[in-house]
Amino acid sequence: MAAASSSVVRRVEELGDLAQAHIQQLSEAAGEDDHFLIRASAALEKLKLQCGEDKECSTPSNLLELYTQAILDMTYFEENKLVDEDFPEDSSQKVKELINFLSEPEILVKENNMHPKHCDLLGDELLECLSWRRGALLYMYCHSLTKRRDWLTRKSSLLKKYLVDGISYLLQMLNFRCPIQLNEGASFQDLDTAKLLSEGIFSDIHLLAMMYSGEMCYWGLKHCADQQPENHEMDIGVSGASYATHKEPLDFREVGEKILKKYVFVCEGPLKEQEWNTTNAKQILNFFQHHTN
Repeated sequence: MAAASSSVVRRVEELGDLAQAHIQQLSEAAGEDDHFLIRASAALEKLKLQCGEDKECSTPSNLLELYTQAILDMTYFEENKLVDEDFPEDSSQKVKELINFLSEPEILVKENNMHPKHCDLLGDELLECLSWRRGALLYMYCHSLTKRRDWLTRKSSLLKKYLVDGISYLLQMLNFRCPIQLNEGASFQDLDTAKLLSEGIFSDIHLLAMMYSGEMCYWGLKHCADQQPENHEMDIGVSGASYATHKEPLDFREVGEKILKKYVFVCEGPLKEQEWNTTNAKQILNFFQHHTN
């Protein structure tokens, strides 16, 4: 374990140096200071310090958290730029690069077998955030692509890959934490909150992930129905964490119906007073019901 820890420290330091150089390039290209780049750079400077002078006081978990926070901020800056430009035609390589950046913390832990439950090392919130950001990025990219008729005609198989990957990340995000079992002696003053937790809904982001997943399933069925099925399976691991493996085809209709029905149930039940919009979800459910292959 000590050797694995040492390996992680060295690798995190290397990745931190690469990320810092990348941030410098982004800052120079932007021509102005950006809050997210400044915060990312500060986290990496702290990481560098802990890998050097304060090495004895640091832990792999602390270093990995600093690196992950920096990556989240750095990639957020780049994602915003892509969204502002409505994902230019040559965006695919940049999207892939951002996905790789956001995947690095999990890959690092898995490759070094740092912990049997790597969610204990990174923490549920960071893992959820990494999966959410990858899924949301692919959602936004696919949303842009579905408006380009010529592109869809030529590359619907590529769209399907992006959709399957995006749905995978969002479902992974939704499954990191197990729903709260109401019969475990837990006491709740607010029954609606208890119902949400029992459904595995811990934040507004969880609701957005459900809606995004449903929309992506709709795009898949609408634009990619004639494509060969992609092998895909969500394998539920320890502590509710999910890891995507490619075994069984992802059924856009089945997955979309299941998640959007739950979305509508939650929005019109426990969250009724918050007036979440379910119109689009119901229209998609109607499409699923009447669509024929």
